[in-house]
Amino acid sequence: MASYELAFKKSVAKDLRRFPQVNVRRIMSRIRALADEPRPPGCEKLSGLERYRVRQGAYRIIYEIQDQRLIGLVVKIGHRRDVYRSS
Repeated sequence: MASYELAFKKSVAKDLRRFPQVNVRRIMSRIRALADEPRPPGCEKLSGLERYRVRQGAYRIIYEIQDQRLIGLVVKIGHRRDVYRSS
């Protein structure tokens, strides 16, 4: 299987600045793993949207998969209590 290219929305960098550095390293490691396996065990498709979510501790990574172009687009990263709220 081909490796997916990872892309990030501009707002993701802002999301990551709010977290402790040790958590950022773990989150980025989890995101890098999505390039090889965009639908890993434990990922869930979000209802009503063409988006998926994976857990990393208390944080959630929301992303889209574009299979035709082999791209994984990270849309949002946040604490589990806040990530699903629309702003």
